[in-house]
Amino acid sequence: MSDYEEHHFESKADSGASKTYPQQAGTVRKSGGGPPLQRIVQVVEVSTSKTGKHGHAKCHFVAIDIFNGKKLEDIVPSSHNCDVPHVNRT
Repeated sequence: MSDYEEHHFESKADSGASKTYPQQAGTVRKSGGGPPLQRIVQVVEVSTSKTGKHGHAKCHFVAIDIFNGKKLEDIVPSSHNCDVPHVNRT
């Protein structure tokens, strides 16, 4: 390689990393985008259980997939991070 050559790298694909952000499962609220099954959903119900003798508090999410309307449920420890999508409401 010589000093006169210039290289330009153009990205043709998008990794999608900027479309989500990490958020603790215990701070996800109702009517927001949420973590169940790594899909784009609308959270309709959130309940949090207390910590057990040897475990974490758990968050139980009930959500609806915005594309096909299916009801999804997920249980996640409240201290773990989830990928939450950026949502622009217009």
